[in-house]
Amino acid sequence: MDTPRPPATLADVAERAGVSRQTVSNAINNPDLLRPDTLTRVQQAIEHLDYTPNQAARHLRTRSSHLVGLRLSPAQEFTANMAMDRFVHALVEASREAGYHVLLFSGGRVAEGEQPDPLGGYDDLLRSTAVDAFVVTDTYLGNPQTVGLARRRAPFVAFGRPWDDPAASHPWVDVDGAAGVEAATEHVREQGHERIAWLGWQPGSRIGEDRRAGWHRAMTALGLPTAGLEAAVEDSVLAGGRAAASLLESSAPTAFVCASDTLAVGVLGALSDRGLEPGRDVAVVGFDDSQVAQVMGLTSVRQPLEEVAVHLVAALRTLLAPGHAAQSGVLLQPALQVRTSSVR
Repeated sequence: MDTPRPPATLADVAERAGVSRQTVSNAINNPDLLRPDTLTRVQQAIEHLDYTPNQAARHLRTRSSHLVGLRLSPAQEFTANMAMDRFVHALVEASREAGYHVLLFSGGRVAEGEQPDPLGGYDDLLRSTAVDAFVVTDTYLGNPQTVGLARRRAPFVAFGRPWDDPAASHPWVDVDGAAGVEAATEHVREQGHERIAWLGWQPGSRIGEDRRAGWHRAMTALGLPTAGLEAAVEDSVLAGGRAAASLLESSAPTAFVCASDTLAVGVLGALSDRGLEPGRDVAVVGFDDSQVAQVMGLTSVRQPLEEVAVHLVAALRTLLAPGHAAQSGVLLQPALQVRTSSVR
């Protein structure tokens, strides 16, 4: 019985092509750096040696890396926001099942007092053809990421609607935050509450405005008052606690519906300071269903992030297919996870 030949290595390719290992590496990662005859020689060596199990070799032959780029946002201190962490895990798993891998990158270090470059990291990957496409997670109006990538003709899909940009043609997937908050507001009303406060983010966030719209829509439909029952603050536990304390003093709400679990945790702290019990005395509902919410018994709106990831990967596969057809956006429904913080 013949002994199986071991898989060819980069050194084997270099020896057969009569070039250095660096030249083979350049042929795989930066083919534009090589002369056409040298590139052809390396390609022929790869084909002859059946170097196909190597992902880089497939990249050379097909010009496809099977990598999807996702830029990581800076970590947020003093928050309960773990939605992005859960989304990244879901995207990695959905991509793997489709034959892709996720390449995480940052926008580079930012000096104190400076604003981060919204396109930092993207151009480096585009120049090196290291990824086939990008997943963008910030989709506010005029976002330089979506605008810049569209101008560069770089394939990308977005987690989030293009909001006020009707001319946007890129595929997107989003979660109906307004519907989730509306369901949360109706839930606490069913528990007997009428003075239901909204604790949201400062103006400028379309996601925050969308979630607030769900509260306002539900309150109007239920015939409940809204005057003096809302506050807009930064997304931190401390800010949420202070805003809740102020509303409790001025407007005496018996329920809080919040734009995030972070703000809801702040509300729980304010209730504890006053000897009030969540659920029995004051209902509290968050948004995102973070691990913190699950541990603390906090009712929260859960985004179907696993489903978001599956739809995004499907959109990517269609986008990268030859002669792909234009796709419309996908809007998914969240689900309310009821726990002790909102039940009497």
